[in-house]
Amino acid sequence: MQVLIVNTSLFPHLQTFLAVARTRSFSAAARDLGISRSAVSQSVRLLEGKLRVPLVARTTRSVSLTEAGRRLVESAGPAVTQVQAALTQASAKPGEVVGRVRLTVPRAAFHFVIEPVLPKFRERHPRIEVDLVFEDRMVDLVGEGFDAGVRLSEYVERDMVSVRLTDAFRFIVVGSPTYLGRHGTPGRPEDLLEHECLTFRSSTTGSLYAWEFERGRRTWRVPVRGSLVVNDGLICIRWAEQGLGLAYVMEPLVGEQLRKGSLQRVLEPYAATVPGFFLYYPSRAQSSAPLRLFVETVRELTRKPPVATKQLGP
Repeated sequence: MQVLIVNTSLFPHLQTFLAVARTRSFSAAARDLGISRSAVSQSVRLLEGKLRVPLVARTTRSVSLTEAGRRLVESAGPAVTQVQAALTQASAKPGEVVGRVRLTVPRAAFHFVIEPVLPKFRERHPRIEVDLVFEDRMVDLVGEGFDAGVRLSEYVERDMVSVRLTDAFRFIVVGSPTYLGRHGTPGRPEDLLEHECLTFRSSTTGSLYAWEFERGRRTWRVPVRGSLVVNDGLICIRWAEQGLGLAYVMEPLVGEQLRKGSLQRVLEPYAATVPGFFLYYPSRAQSSAPLRLFVETVRELTRKPPVATKQLGP
């Protein structure tokens, strides 16, 4: 690591390596940096040669970090981000904040968080770039170069600072009147095994998601199956409206469909409640002025009290 401190000529190669670490792809890093893929590969090889340690494990299908690569990202990544932010800030007018906030957000959270918050944030801070990556998988915020993320509380690591974004809500099963009229209405969670269920595959584990239920102190995880499988649960809402099967969804996402009757609740007494969505970030990320302003806007517009570091509550 001492080489990086004394040899500033390695800084561009470090930036290239961090782009590869963030995107897990030489091609994607090349697109982000506006250079060729071969230039990215050469730059990473040069950095590995200077440090005398492999940083990236390459295969024909994927790119992953070695242990040395992960350590370099964790130690140098925040510092490089700070340097880039400082250089950008130097061009700001007095009192103006410039920079970037990079967020990982599940697709379903757009309705809850991004849609109401982003327009006001952009109006107040037009020179802060907001880089949104919509995905549902588990993400290493520091290792992949994110400032913060939005997830359900169960996916937030306990050592993160977290800010509540929504109230608690339920996951419910819904079906169209056409489907229920044709196939009947399940009365117990186990009955779902006899129904066509619109299933989705976890982007993190690759496995099919088991639908979860609760009633009193009892809980169920039902390994539903169906002939349609997708990695985006939002699509299941549309398919359910078309009568293709039953869907397991966040209740606030189908309010309009329930009001107009295109979908109906099923197994409502067994609906499971989750604490809601949270914005989360590493404690050291609070030094980022753009992130602080984004958090302030989120807290104001969602009107939810902050949750203490290392603790999440319903």
